[in-house]
Amino acid sequence: MVKIRLTRGGAKKRPFYHIVVTDSRSARDGRNIERVGYYNPVAQGNEQRVVLDIARVDYWVGNGAQLTDKVRSLYKEVVKAQGQAQAA
Repeated sequence: MVKIRLTRGGAKKRPFYHIVVTDSRSARDGRNIERVGYYNPVAQGNEQRVVLDIARVDYWVGNGAQLTDKVRSLYKEVVKAQGQAQAA
């Protein structure tokens, strides 16, 4: 099964996550198929907290990929922010 999930990077006490499409059997930081964005939980100032390629995520979900719980909440956050940006 193909999953869209987080892989950890960054320094100790400063996590940074890439949002990747990968086989569910591969290791957390192992081989991935495609990188579709990133998540920076400790973003400060004008740094972006979440960047996500919505079109590619929709493509993979259309082909049967499953979102993890955290990625699903980040996806909803990005879609909501885009909707507000277009309304303004």
